[in-house]
Amino acid sequence: MTILVTGHRGYIGAVLTPRLQSLGHEVVGLDSGLYRGCDFGDPPPDIPTIGKDIRDVTVGDLVGLDAVIHLAALSNDPLGNLDPQLTYEINHRAAVRLAVAAKQAGVERFLFASSCSLYGAGGSGLLDEDAPMAPVTPYGESKVLAERDLSSLADDDFSPVYLRNATAYGASPALRLDIVVNNLTGWAVTTGQVRILSDGSPWRPLVHVADIAAAFEACLTAPRDHIHDQALNIGRNGENYQIRDVAEIVGEAVPDSVVSFAPGGEPDTRDYRVDFSKAAELLPDFGPTWDVRAGAKELYESYVANGMDAELFNGDRFVRLRRLETLLGAGELDEDLRWVGVTVEAGGS
Repeated sequence: MTILVTGHRGYIGAVLTPRLQSLGHEVVGLDSGLYRGCDFGDPPPDIPTIGKDIRDVTVGDLVGLDAVIHLAALSNDPLGNLDPQLTYEINHRAAVRLAVAAKQAGVERFLFASSCSLYGAGGSGLLDEDAPMAPVTPYGESKVLAERDLSSLADDDFSPVYLRNATAYGASPALRLDIVVNNLTGWAVTTGQVRILSDGSPWRPLVHVADIAAAFEACLTAPRDHIHDQALNIGRNGENYQIRDVAEIVGEAVPDSVVSFAPGGEPDTRDYRVDFSKAAELLPDFGPTWDVRAGAKELYESYVANGMDAELFNGDRFVRLRRLETLLGAGELDEDLRWVGVTVEAGGS
């Protein structure tokens, strides 16, 4: 297949793109380069790239594709809070415009990176894809709105699928430290403390970035009628954790580290557990293989091998919000997160 991956130099894209290439797919990337130069370890291989903001994609950019995998977004809750209206513009409206253009270009499959964050304050039960959505952040709400409007485009010629990824973790050439397992492991490696900023009680479903990549791959080849216009929770049953339990696992993975709670930590309003049975049923070729214990060990070994230290951990290189604030403060980005006086080039996202 010929596949466009938006945000291909991002955290998930940097793992997914080489996987697709190894399976014989022709992969084209699209990236605005907001996080170029923020690689951790060896960068992912270069591929043909459209250096363009997702908001500026045209039908002509998409002609000849079999599928679009849409990853590009302002991709977590703190980043989404930077400017809520910009979050809706990029994560919702630009995603829908991309899908409209893809449909006009004759693209048959459109795989959308949604999120379990749309369940928000989900209560104590296991949530399947029919559970009420209760987003508590602009990021979560942007995913709800995008799914709704993408679904309205579904027909015999255009097949969208919504992969509601659990909270990701694991090593990637485009590392992020602003997601929970990666962050807690970073604290442990650089300070000897697994530092929890909440009271540790919230529940989170967790999934390794390599398993997310495997899910996208499975959706490319699954029978169309099995997954057409379907939402799929992406993760593994048994991988719902309270944050304090994640901290204990990280503490066991990182030698000589101890769990500590920040003073005044309060419950997080984002609190939900998720059922992943539907994806297991509809995607028989998809079987998540990672658990948090193995992921924490992998991260520890990756951090040590690639020189993770306090300066890197506390800097802006691997925390998306910090990086954008640096670029905004330097006048390199305008308030709409567009480059100032710079032609977008192929590069990291």
